[in-house]
Amino acid sequence: MTDVTVPAAGSATPSEDLSGHAGELAVAVARAHGVETLFTLSGAHVFPLYDGAVKADPPMRILDVRHEQTAAFAAEATGKLTRVPGLAVLTAGPGVTNGVSAIAQAQFAGSPMVVVGGRAPQNRWGTGSLQELDQPPIIAPVAKLARTLPTVADVLPGLDEAFAQAGSSHRGPVFVDVPMDELFNSASGPAPVATRPAPVEPDADALDRIAALLAGASRPVLVLGTDVWADGAEIAALRYVEAAGLPTLTNGMGRGILPGGHPLLATKARGKALKEADLVVVVGTPLDFRLSYGVFGDARVVHVADSPAQLSGHASLAASVSGHLPSVFDGLHARFRGADWAAWTAELQDAVRAGAARDAELLSAEADPIHPARIYGELVPRLESDAVVVGDGGDFVSFAGKYVEPQRPGGWLDPGPYGCLGAGLGAAIAARLARPSAQVVLLLGDGAAGFSLMDVDTLVRHRLPVVMVMGNNSAWGLEKGPMQMLYGYDVAADLAPRTAYDEVVKALGGGGETVTDPRQIGPALDRAFAANAPYLVNVITDVDAAYPRATFGI
Repeated sequence: MTDVTVPAAGSATPSEDLSGHAGELAVAVARAHGVETLFTLSGAHVFPLYDGAVKADPPMRILDVRHEQTAAFAAEATGKLTRVPGLAVLTAGPGVTNGVSAIAQAQFAGSPMVVVGGRAPQNRWGTGSLQELDQPPIIAPVAKLARTLPTVADVLPGLDEAFAQAGSSHRGPVFVDVPMDELFNSASGPAPVATRPAPVEPDADALDRIAALLAGASRPVLVLGTDVWADGAEIAALRYVEAAGLPTLTNGMGRGILPGGHPLLATKARGKALKEADLVVVVGTPLDFRLSYGVFGDARVVHVADSPAQLSGHASLAASVSGHLPSVFDGLHARFRGADWAAWTAELQDAVRAGAARDAELLSAEADPIHPARIYGELVPRLESDAVVVGDGGDFVSFAGKYVEPQRPGGWLDPGPYGCLGAGLGAAIAARLARPSAQVVLLLGDGAAGFSLMDVDTLVRHRLPVVMVMGNNSAWGLEKGPMQMLYGYDVAADLAPRTAYDEVVKALGGGGETVTDPRQIGPALDRAFAANAPYLVNVITDVDAAYPRATFGI
């Protein structure tokens, strides 16, 4: 077997050739595109990729998990956190289909990731070999691109295209599979040189129209979403917001662009802001159920996206523009000629302070059973400015959206509009690798924990300390309340009472404890942060203390 020689990342030129088996070539392409970790669960169909990772110079980290969904969710979260496509390698058949939910989540959230699937050997295709399944047609509806690379000669150019597509606006998942026999074959070809298309600049006339709408508004609101972070626009966005004095709401990975407590951050007065605004400018997030489908009373609406296909086709828009989001903010900044929004800003900040005063009672509640808000009353003061907070749950994590205000961008991970439970352990693994010196806190509902808690074993084996905080209300809380509202009863909504999930974590090699007294939440969190190990604080909460929501997502 010929050893593969990989030039240093960013230094290769098209004249330099690589040679090796398909697994080695695939790893070389991934490394050229900035990949540091291969997430996987062992499967024979993809052994050559492991060999390529082990023999690379230096070796590429292989992070093996207990369920393929966790590998794919870890790759998806890596793409969000690092803005470099994450890589999951999934064995053929059920390995690939186990990753479909994470791929769909990446498509909905615009997360850059590449999934390489094993595939039954081409020389046996059609004879019924193990796990013979034509996978790309299954993946295609939830991916930017899904295709088979039929021969070893296709691996270098095909994977290079996969990473380039995943990392380009609008970002998302790309799937490729390679027949098993071809993965073992060898080839030579030009060394990959990671490139990205030149940014598409926004239309100047469209920016003029948006600037004019802002100049004529008396109660404008700006909404910053995930793609502002993904497109590297967080600095330009903050610079513009502060120069214009523009009240701002954040969602998804837009959280933290304005740090918690910023005088222009009005997220805690979201209801008032969106109800009373006369102009709402939404940047980098779809006008979906989270934003009332783009209807905010009588306000005019502007939608800004990183690519034309992301602009709303259902909302009534006063203006829209797509393109490189840093250029959008810089263009609006250059067109800003002053505005007097001080009274509107002060009104919103009054509402923020009033809301904080109302919240204080719940955040310090002594109720028995414990009110979920009390957990955040103890957790939030213990979060450091660079903490990464991962949400995996329904009702319990809804409280986090209200009470946790990150101090920096890129520190909040939730499933996004797809709303997929079970993503948390994979995201926590990714966060610990991407931010090795930061606190990583995984917020778990007890229902969500059932999807992936076994991957605490992965945290233990790979020495990845994560603090897990569970709101355990012994129910599918997000379904129980609405069903009672609709029918006067609920069914299939209860879980076993007070399950000792912390004992599961301890059995897997981590630490943990159950908390039933609100006064013990803080000390338990302190022990968790000091443990330097996977540690679950299992807080028994009141099932009747449901999050007060204005939408059920339909």
